[in-house]
Amino acid sequence: MRSDIIKKGYTKAPHRSLLRATGLRDEDFDKPFIGVANSFIEIIPGHFYLNKFSQIIKDEIRKNGCVPFEFNCIGVDDGIAMGHEGMLYSLPSRELIANSVETVMNAHALDALICIPNCDKIVPGMIMGALRVNVPTVFISGGPMAAGVDKDSGEALDLNSVFEGVGAYEVGKIDEKKLKMLECESCPSGGSCSGMFTANSMNSLCEAMGIALVGNGTILALTPEREELARAAAKRICEIALDDKFKIKNILNKKAIRNAFVCDMAMGGSSNTILHMLAISREAGCALDIKELNEISKNIAHIAKVAPSLPSVHMQDIARAGGITAILNEISKRDNGMLELDNLTVTGEMMSERVKNHKVADYNIIKSVDKPYSKVGGLAILFGNLAEQGCVIKAAGIVGERKFSGKAICFNSQDEAISGISSGKVQKGDVVVIRYEGPKGGPGMQEMLSPTSLIMGRGLGADVALITDGRFSGATRGLSIGHVSPEAAEGGMIGLLKDGDIIDIDVDSYSINVRLSDDEIKKRKKEWKYEGKKVSSRWLRQYQKLVTNASNGAILEA
Repeated sequence: MRSDIIKKGYTKAPHRSLLRATGLRDEDFDKPFIGVANSFIEIIPGHFYLNKFSQIIKDEIRKNGCVPFEFNCIGVDDGIAMGHEGMLYSLPSRELIANSVETVMNAHALDALICIPNCDKIVPGMIMGALRVNVPTVFISGGPMAAGVDKDSGEALDLNSVFEGVGAYEVGKIDEKKLKMLECESCPSGGSCSGMFTANSMNSLCEAMGIALVGNGTILALTPEREELARAAAKRICEIALDDKFKIKNILNKKAIRNAFVCDMAMGGSSNTILHMLAISREAGCALDIKELNEISKNIAHIAKVAPSLPSVHMQDIARAGGITAILNEISKRDNGMLELDNLTVTGEMMSERVKNHKVADYNIIKSVDKPYSKVGGLAILFGNLAEQGCVIKAAGIVGERKFSGKAICFNSQDEAISGISSGKVQKGDVVVIRYEGPKGGPGMQEMLSPTSLIMGRGLGADVALITDGRFSGATRGLSIGHVSPEAAEGGMIGLLKDGDIIDIDVDSYSINVRLSDDEIKKRKKEWKYEGKKVSSRWLRQYQKLVTNASNGAILEA
């Protein structure tokens, strides 16, 4: 056992003495030690109940002959952090979480790991940390939130309904009473926000990669079914705790990462998943080139639309229609080699065995591969002189045309953009440019649900495009393009744009360009100056110095 280094032999008497102080007895020193990485934090709706959830898991671990040691990771609620300086800490928190998992597991030589994440940054942060440790690992998230219900219309609601409600209120489309109703009814319970936002996207991808049990992405939080899944996950980690076959890198490999992107394209997941999966692929030792993603997209049908792409459908509906495995089973019917069915999963079966008996129960929710929403995937990477290293669009969330040309209207921060949009500065036909919000420029690559929601709320969703070197919430919809690389802070073309420049976007051709001659671009590059955004936070200054751009997953350089 890996943990023998802290508990076996006469020289480890001091170590055992300290462990006895935590309640261990003689018989416990012959059992596997299991790290229980919990992301309990009281301010996040998907996490405030995880202390009780983890108790179920620890009880089951003890029942199955192992010793659990719980430790906590930090978390940031993107919705609460959004729209102010708190969002600067969101993406950097992923690195702190990864470092925390690595630190606790390796400092104490624990044998195996069970991770309890739920929301964005926390899921990929834990995955990255687990890959560094490379012991048998199972992921069990806290589960998705149920959708809310509009008291007036009976329609489904979610967090995005409130953000877009703010924009609608500003232009007089709804009154204060309606906005208050949206506020009170859209997030009715604990869990990760109910649509295909980043949290539920990542929890679904854990299933597709085989590091979580079936149902991890879709079974609702705070239900008996979720508790049963937690018990099954706890039992499984005990079964594989000492089996090197199930070290996480044996499961989360190049094939698993490909399966994650197949699932992502089929569901039109959050554009943030691209950022996180690029980082995860590097931790797994099989770095993915962002250019590979379009090849997957071209060959994977978009068969499941979930809010915000389809506001009436939420994770509970996907669960009812058959879940993530049903989506993968349906995708596998198009025999094009995109889905890697011969990869091991944490439950011991190959992916082919995992998905084969999971049929689609409702083709109104999960479409057939023969009659998809689109013959290509729900995410796309665009390239051109405006994004030489790529940028990302959630094609599934496009409102209006997939081809757009318009005049640039440039803002040097998210705050400037919010002010400009709210004051009516943005008009039909404009391309809103929000720059100096990338990993270095932000720093921290803020999510921008507020600007996009204001655009949607003001009725401009089909008539305005938005590009940024920052990123978007998974709740974003519209012609919104993020992760532009190189970013403005490193001299990328997005930082050289001027108001009135004509920008051409063609999603189906995977292209994004500004109509400028090579000579004009060279001239602007010579004239460009950037002193860097001054930040008072020591941690953010450290991050700013080490972080790479989005095309590399915004990882920290060693």
